Amino acid sequence: MLQEWLLTVSFSKRLAQIRKQRGLTQQALAELIGMNAMQIHRYEAGNTQPTLEAIRKLSIELSVTADELIFEKDERGPDEALRLQFEAISKFAEPEKQMISEILDGLILKREAKRWSSPQKAKSA
Repeated sequence: MLQEWLLTVSFSKRLAQIRKQRGLTQQALAELIGMNAMQIHRYEAGNTQPTLEAIRKLSIELSVTADELIFEKDERGPDEALRLQFEAISKFAEPEKQMISEILDGLILKREAKRWSSPQKAKSA
C-alpha cells in the first residue's frame, strides 16, 4: 500500500513538472489529449491513477517515454543515448547485430570478471 502511494506521488510530481516545463496549463494538456482538465488535476494531486491509455497519450503529447512519467530516474531502463543506439542497431543486418551482441557479451563478461576477481568487491556483492 505504501509503495503504491509512493508511486502515485512520484507520478503526480513528474507529470506536473513536465507539463510546466512544456509551458502547458492543465487545461491545455487536457485538450491536447482529449481529456477533462479536472482529470489532469486529479492525476497531479495524486487523487487518482491514470489508465495505460492515459499514460500513452500523456507521454506522446509531453514528448517523454512512459517510463519517464512512471518511474524514478534510477528505476528506468537505458538512458536516452543508449536507447537511440539500440534502436539504430535494431535496423542492422543480422550478421552485424550478432557481431555487436558478441562484443557486448565480451565487455560484460570482462567487467564481471574484474568485479568478482577483487576479493573486497566479491564479498560485498
